[in-house]
Amino acid sequence: MQHDLQLRAAARAIYDACYPSDEWAPVGFDEAERFRTVHYRQAVGAALQARSVLAARGEQLSLPALA
Repeated sequence: MQHDLQLRAAARAIYDACYPSDEWAPVGFDEAERFRTVHYRQAVGAALQARSVLAARGEQLSLPALA
């Protein structure tokens, strides 16, 4: 997924929102991505679902640019 930076950023945002601490997930996003943990796969699935919902509405998944 590293080739789709918007999808990766969306998955990270979902991961961080759903698993904000070690009590919720044992590792941070980067490590979860490396090991393809269930938490990571759920965040990616949610990002893919969000993208298809937005596409069906004629919108686009876009994240604000970092300053």
